[in-house]
Amino acid sequence: MERPQVITSSAWSARFMTAAIVQGAAIVALTAVLVLGQTSFMKPEVSRVIAAGGAGTWFTFGFVIYIVVGVVGVAVSALFYQSLGNRVPKVLGWLHLVLMNAGVAAAAGMMMYAGYVGGAAALPEAVGGAGFNQGQVHGLIVPFVEPIGASILVLLAGVLAGGAGYLMAYRRSSGDKTT
Repeated sequence: MERPQVITSSAWSARFMTAAIVQGAAIVALTAVLVLGQTSFMKPEVSRVIAAGGAGTWFTFGFVIYIVVGVVGVAVSALFYQSLGNRVPKVLGWLHLVLMNAGVAAAAGMMMYAGYVGGAAALPEAVGGAGFNQGQVHGLIVPFVEPIGASILVLLAGVLAGGAGYLMAYRRSSGDKTT
């Protein structure tokens, strides 16, 4: 009778879980600032920017992507590393950890910033906006398109490095079990 495979903990799992906790704390802090700003110092309010649509959807998309990829995706990566122990090549593990976290933080952060600035500019002056038309708003957010794209490529490079490391470690562990 075969013994069930034991899931071992690993340094990589701990690193990714720590990164997920840090990313989670960052989004909680940002959310707190946004909620407090909504009621006091932020004009126009984030809720108005989001509700108006247009460029404000960039803010919403960046916020959600940060949670899904930066927090949940990094935590799920920790589970993959936990299942393989410490057999992942070090350089690929570090590339995965650093590039994925930096890429998602940069891309989502720029999306949120551009979305807020562009959405706020499109709102009427009476509610704290600038009353810009779509062309003027486009001029504000278009400089962010290429840096956001580059940040997404950095994120993808990290994920690909992690996938390659995972496959290499999986092959090593499968090779250990062949009879």
